[in-house]
Amino acid sequence: MTAEELYSNIRQKKSYLCVGLDTDYKKIPKILLDHEYPVYEFNKRIIDATAEVAIAYKPNLAFYESLGAAGYMSLEMTITYLRERHPDVFVIADAKRGDIGNTSRMYAHTYFHTLDCDAITLSPYMGRDSISPFLETEGRWAILLALTSNEGAADFQKLELKGEERLFEHVIATSASWGTIDNTMYVVGATRASMLSEIRKLIPDHFLLVPGIGHQGGSLEEVAKYGMNDQCGIIVNASRSILYADVTNRFEEAARDEAFRLQQAMELTLSERGLI
Repeated sequence: MTAEELYSNIRQKKSYLCVGLDTDYKKIPKILLDHEYPVYEFNKRIIDATAEVAIAYKPNLAFYESLGAAGYMSLEMTITYLRERHPDVFVIADAKRGDIGNTSRMYAHTYFHTLDCDAITLSPYMGRDSISPFLETEGRWAILLALTSNEGAADFQKLELKGEERLFEHVIATSASWGTIDNTMYVVGATRASMLSEIRKLIPDHFLLVPGIGHQGGSLEEVAKYGMNDQCGIIVNASRSILYADVTNRFEEAARDEAFRLQQAMELTLSERGLI
């Protein structure tokens, strides 16, 4: 999927919503537990409830790996379902991998070919050769961690280098030349929204994946204000606020309501910028 195809989907759905499939087995409604693969069944229903307004889905691999073989099967079935029933959406493997040589090549093969994801999140701190294998498959994306929203981000990411450049800025400026705007985007936490304008000076045309809306306290309005470029350029992720909007048998309806609430807010920000 190219950047223009992503923009086309944003304009069509009037939304830049990504639904994070951080599916916690312990939080699945009990009505689903009799299914052979309850995680998959939950995902399938969440997807169908939200696909009208979601441009992307982001399974967090930790939630699937924690369940062993059954979790991996649920992940594989979820991605297959997305490909077959909702082929227009962008599928992100939230894996945060980061290694070199043959290990990176095997990861790239796993997520782009075996699982058929469009993109994978990566840590770029081992340098260019840890990222380059993910940039070799046409139509697939490397999503690099730039500035995260956790408290410990200050330990390293904001360290000042010579000339007052901070480490995360150096990482962005250096890695931006490794790929293109059609295969590289960056993660910036929504709770760092005020810093998005500084990041935009470094990468005005790249997509930004912005988690942290909802339970983590990020402001959609601030993300749009500081992070949008002249085409939109942001994908905003919401996970728990949609998945667990209700934990009873009406979870599908509640998930749909929350997704549509976010879409309405996103449509307003797109309209204010003259993008739809």
